[in-house]
Amino acid sequence: MPLSATEIRKQFIKFFSEQHGHAEVPSSPVIPHNDPTLLFTNAGMNQFKDVFLGRGNRPYTRATDTQKCIRAGGKHNDLEDVGRDTYHHTFFEMLGNWSFGDYFKEDAIRWAWQLFTEVWGIDKSRLYVTVFAGDENDGLGPDIESENLWKELTDIDPTHITKWDKKDNFWEMGSTGPCGPCSEIHYDCTPGSDGGHLVNMDDPNVIELWNLVFIQYNRGDNGSLTELPNRHVDTGLGLERIVRVLQGKTSNYDTDLWTPIFEAIQKHTNSRAYGGALEDHIDIAYRVLADHVRCLVVAIADGGRLGPAGREYVLRRILRRGVRHAHQTLEVEGPLLCKLVPAVAETLGDAFPEINEQKQLIQHIIQDEEESFLKTLDRGIELFTKAASEGDGKIIDAKSAFTLHDTFGFPVDLTEVMAEELGMTVDRDGYEQLMDSARATSRATSAVDQKMQLPPEILGKLDSLSVLPTDDHKKYGRGISTAHVKAIWNGKELVGKADDSMVFGVILDRTPFYAEAGGQTGDIGNIVVEISPAHKRCQFQVSETHQYGNYILHIGTVLDGTLQCGDEVSATVNEKRRNAITSNHTCTHLLNHSLREVLQDEVQQRGSLVDGDKLRFDFSQSHAMTDAQIENVERLVDEKIKQDTIVDTQDVPLEQAQGIYGVRAVFGERYPDPVRVVSIGASVKDLLSDPSNKKWYGCSIEFCGGTHVKNCGEAQQFIILHEQALASGTRRIVAITGVPAQAAHKAGVSLLHQIEEATILDGEELCHTYDDLVRVVDELTLSQPTKHKAKQELSKLLVRVKQIQKESASSKKDVVLEQAREIAESSNNIVVAKIENADKDSIMVALDTVRSKRPDGAAMLFTSNEVDGKVIIVAGVSKHLITKGLKAGDWVREAAKICGGGGGGRPDTAQAGGKDPAKVGNAMEVATTFAREAIESD
Repeated sequence: MPLSATEIRKQFIKFFSEQHGHAEVPSSPVIPHNDPTLLFTNAGMNQFKDVFLGRGNRPYTRATDTQKCIRAGGKHNDLEDVGRDTYHHTFFEMLGNWSFGDYFKEDAIRWAWQLFTEVWGIDKSRLYVTVFAGDENDGLGPDIESENLWKELTDIDPTHITKWDKKDNFWEMGSTGPCGPCSEIHYDCTPGSDGGHLVNMDDPNVIELWNLVFIQYNRGDNGSLTELPNRHVDTGLGLERIVRVLQGKTSNYDTDLWTPIFEAIQKHTNSRAYGGALEDHIDIAYRVLADHVRCLVVAIADGGRLGPAGREYVLRRILRRGVRHAHQTLEVEGPLLCKLVPAVAETLGDAFPEINEQKQLIQHIIQDEEESFLKTLDRGIELFTKAASEGDGKIIDAKSAFTLHDTFGFPVDLTEVMAEELGMTVDRDGYEQLMDSARATSRATSAVDQKMQLPPEILGKLDSLSVLPTDDHKKYGRGISTAHVKAIWNGKELVGKADDSMVFGVILDRTPFYAEAGGQTGDIGNIVVEISPAHKRCQFQVSETHQYGNYILHIGTVLDGTLQCGDEVSATVNEKRRNAITSNHTCTHLLNHSLREVLQDEVQQRGSLVDGDKLRFDFSQSHAMTDAQIENVERLVDEKIKQDTIVDTQDVPLEQAQGIYGVRAVFGERYPDPVRVVSIGASVKDLLSDPSNKKWYGCSIEFCGGTHVKNCGEAQQFIILHEQALASGTRRIVAITGVPAQAAHKAGVSLLHQIEEATILDGEELCHTYDDLVRVVDELTLSQPTKHKAKQELSKLLVRVKQIQKESASSKKDVVLEQAREIAESSNNIVVAKIENADKDSIMVALDTVRSKRPDGAAMLFTSNEVDGKVIIVAGVSKHLITKGLKAGDWVREAAKICGGGGGGRPDTAQAGGKDPAKVGNAMEVATTFAREAIESD
């Protein structure tokens, strides 16, 4: 009986942990929250990067684990190969063992051979080993040491050892840093065990299993290599591949890692069973669906979410490729991937318990995304089919590919897959041009910005005129600076002066103004010439500040005088607004950190806006936050404010900053080197002294170039105004700080007090206070923001009031109907009467009741409200009396005149209103006389 995948995984860990003293460590998440440079965790060494770089350490020198890895984008991308062959996957497990300055080549080679041949009994004749052949440019000779160790420590056939160049057998972490030769173990799956010549040839029958990396050099900035003081071992063994070998299969997909998922696919699609053919569309769909759902489940369990950019978009692409196969290839109606989650949990849940713990959430997120794409999938397929049939039969045109992406949500690589199935290609260059145009359009944020932005040719002209880049280092300090005007831009050309005729952009040699960046709005203020050449004071009011290239452009208007190039000026930022912005920005960081604490790692920043009035934060979250969660987040931020927690900033070399444990950055954002680190709760100096200390996770640490307070106490108070949905899987919080937050808190407390008083009233009294409460709350929320909690309590109260009103209206209707019956019984054919406590709806019901009792007559009913001064009049006339001259429209009009109102209608039914309830009696008399005279005159 072959070993199961679970048994193989456990045996590997046990071999190194129990027999060879390795610490068993958990897999790091596939979403590298602390490394914005990395799309996904794609190798076991990622979590030990700081150790290899010499910036961190561990309480052990030997480690082993099974690492979750995703290779679906960036430099390492297996996405395009999934489904087409038997061994590529977007998600896979990497079994590994490491030595940090402990054992080196000898033990690594001995133990690898021992595990393969003695523990697992792999046929030695099918094993091949590669070693480094050396590289003249690096001054490195062949790795004779490893070659000899293989020959001396193992009984491998010496002819199965081959040398390969730097491309295949030299590992590097990056362009600089730790590196070293590697030795790979390959397995020959060919029927005749004669595939040695296929090693490193990407042949599915001869596959690499285990890579032993010997890290012994450091590559410097100049490209040279030096020996490391400590040598390390980093190995990686693909679980899916070794399971295939040990279970005697010729494909990774034929093992027990995949069988439960294939069975679930067949169950939910009523398709035939998986057949394993490489060219069959049904079998390709099986492989794609099984691979992609595994990848999605693991990523979501580790905090990944699907979205429009960065790694979130990679995950969305993966899902949509799967949905397309389910819908078009397997002809499934409705979501499918979400139904496969339990099967993935069955195969991976024991090794990675976070999958079982979040199974329902994972299903919910995948189902939402599937349903969203299914809404446009059919129409997208129609457009693709049309584009494929109308062209030359070889290329899908760029416009169609762009429309599929922009309108129907088809990732371009999905369109390329569909085109390839028809033997066609996509005009990718044309598509990219359309995408660039769309991005350029979206970047234009305002009419002023579009007009005033500096084009590349003007930036080049500034450089040719020897206008040096703007020195803006004072943007973090006191908002005032003496400067000189270096250039003036009118939106079309550079000019020598600015007057009050239009909007201008001014470039200074130095400025204290912060230019809009990173979600923080630019500063406003004034540029003033105290004594100009014309001996006149000039004031230029800055309304926007932007950066173009290396220049800061102050956009605004001249209020008086004339501003000229060469003028010495005083540049002054609006400090009141600047202080509000810095308070809001620091609290945005606190909000981000508090959300992660309350909602855990599901939270990923989607975007933010910080200005002088508020802060806005968009984040990944599949469902609305509860009131308790919102209050908890608000409390955590306020605690930091009350504690007056330190806020420290420092420029740090980018690579060093990325090694700080718990640091948060927006993936895909290009950060400068050095990068500015903003730490709340610890000094940056302390962070750098012990970067891998996990206690830093309790601090807010972000890469940020914005302005911040020195201590959290300057923010005074933090209030969440509301939390709402922005898009599928994305929520938005709007909040305020400082004096506005204190005012909102006061307004909220006042409103809560009013609500508490209202809730103890009886139904009738509560109904009377309903309109007042709505008016009060409208006044509060219009004049100043109100606490989220107060608004939530008000909503509950208003629901209760509406229910009471509904019940009260039903009761009143019964009373009104009883009055109508009595009137109909006691009156003749001409009925003119008053109904007490009726409204518009109930008085119409009363009119119908009277008319049903007097089918050949006429009726006019009045009701009035002394409090609001309104009168309602309704009338109905039978056909018989219409022929005699009485028409309802004329009738109500005469009555309404007496009450100070008007109205009218058809001859058979009409209604009117009045403004004077005291005149209802007089109006009734006039109405009676009018009716009689109309009938008698016939």
